[in-house]
Amino acid sequence: MPAHRVAPREWMERRQLALYPAAIVAGLSVGLALPGADLLGAGIDPAIALLLYVTFLGVPFARIGAAFRDVRFLLTLLALNFVVVPVVVFALSRLVAHDAALLVGLLLVLLTPCIDYVIVFSALAGAAHEKLLAAAPLLMIAQLVLLPGYLSLFAGPSALGIIEPGPFAEAFLVLIAIPLLAAAITQRAAPRDRAFRAVARAGAASMVPLMMLVLFVVVASQARRIAADAASLVALVPIYAGFLVVMAGIGIVTARLARLDAPSARALTFSGATRNSLVVLPLALALPPALALAPAAVVTQTLVELVGMVVYVRLVPRLVPDPTS
Repeated sequence: MPAHRVAPREWMERRQLALYPAAIVAGLSVGLALPGADLLGAGIDPAIALLLYVTFLGVPFARIGAAFRDVRFLLTLLALNFVVVPVVVFALSRLVAHDAALLVGLLLVLLTPCIDYVIVFSALAGAAHEKLLAAAPLLMIAQLVLLPGYLSLFAGPSALGIIEPGPFAEAFLVLIAIPLLAAAITQRAAPRDRAFRAVARAGAASMVPLMMLVLFVVVASQARRIAADAASLVALVPIYAGFLVVMAGIGIVTARLARLDAPSARALTFSGATRNSLVVLPLALALPPALALAPAAVVTQTLVELVGMVVYVRLVPRLVPDPTS
């Protein structure tokens, strides 16, 4: 009998937790080797938007309404991200309070819960990722409203003036609203139209390559900046790693206190740990020259977090077993 041939999509899905670090290494290599690699930053938003479009294609939209009606989960999610996380972030941020650029970069990224690739990683761990999709607008609005106050409180009143609503509103439109609408249209039309069915099939097969593309573009565009300031940025690595460790425990405990089911508990844990680095990066890049190190601080968090997500995808299902599976 002929040997079973593994389809490219199946091969990539089996190995995605190895392929993502490979994309990061490739991004670092290209970013350091090519002087003009920073220009790749222009492709970050389109790449993320396309990734989220194919991610949303895999989410049954009929379940989003039910997810939005899960008030207990939504309230717990908001409390974790905007009450508990700021306390943790304040404590950790004191370790770099002497450096304004590192402090602002750290606060920008750790105070903002992820609304994009958390959906991808939580889905890999068997979490209720449709609930995180339903909560994305609430998380985006809440961080837009609360971030200036937390920055002023943790970094001083002078930090208040660096936050502008424009980049956040644009990120929500480009990265969430448009891909979500496009995916809903595609999903609705696919049963009746061959072209839309083909797009849906292609989207499902392109998830892993698109995630790799996003990681490559982000890292390559910022690699030289990170390398130039590595001596300063290395102080952030244990802080970011510590945040992931602490939030894993806090997320699981919070889910138990709220009596969430296993998929919801996993989703809550991922949301508490993953941060909005790709959305706040344009904001960090727009900061004044005195805070030029802040964007590299944000990308450093991305690198640490993505390694952490590889661990989370394997570890969280073991820590939060699902008795129904």
